[in-house]
Amino acid sequence: MAKQPKRIAAWTGDREATHSVEAAIALVKANAKAKFDESIEISVNLGVDPRHADQQVRGVVNLPSGTGRDVRVAVFAKDAKAAEATAAGAEHVGAEDLYEKIAGGFMDFDRVIASPDMMALVGRLGKVLGPRGLMPNPKVGTVTPNVAQAVKDAKGGAVEFRVEKAGIVHAGIGKASFTDEALVINVKALIDALNKAKPSGAKGVYVKRIGLSSTMGPGFKVDTASVG
Repeated sequence: MAKQPKRIAAWTGDREATHSVEAAIALVKANAKAKFDESIEISVNLGVDPRHADQQVRGVVNLPSGTGRDVRVAVFAKDAKAAEATAAGAEHVGAEDLYEKIAGGFMDFDRVIASPDMMALVGRLGKVLGPRGLMPNPKVGTVTPNVAQAVKDAKGGAVEFRVEKAGIVHAGIGKASFTDEALVINVKALIDALNKAKPSGAKGVYVKRIGLSSTMGPGFKVDTASVG
């Protein structure tokens, strides 16, 4: 049998057992020993079949403790709304000029926000933004007349979630440098948002399994009852 790398051999904690959310976070943090501030990630297996239109799960949640990430925002807006977006901290603001940059391959941003009057223009970037999950959508608050607030939300801890083909939602819920309490609060906020987004077509157990891990560390199972 091949010898495990030292990093993996040094992992601690029972990865087969199911832990309370508090215990799982403590274990994840204890194993986050990389030389950088590892992201803490959650995977939630939902009792839905995304192939059916009435079982889609998508939304946005404002994590109370923030994400620890520096989110770069691009905003499609004109005139006063463009000025508001810039004042709110958006890195890239424009209309036709921003469209040309993105169409030409510019992708130095993590979130795209648009005022409603810009969607005819932004829609032409669907093949570029869509596959990357960056296409603005009113359901997650990225198509809005209040672009300034959307920018503030994006930079303050707003996280988009969307169920994948296998019925799993992946999301970042903070950094290893966060306190245990801050991470617990973020986990519970995300699960609460998922419960509120439960589709009408979902039957049986909705939140089936929850796992927590860090960027370079092992995953730990979470008792679904411990998150409410």
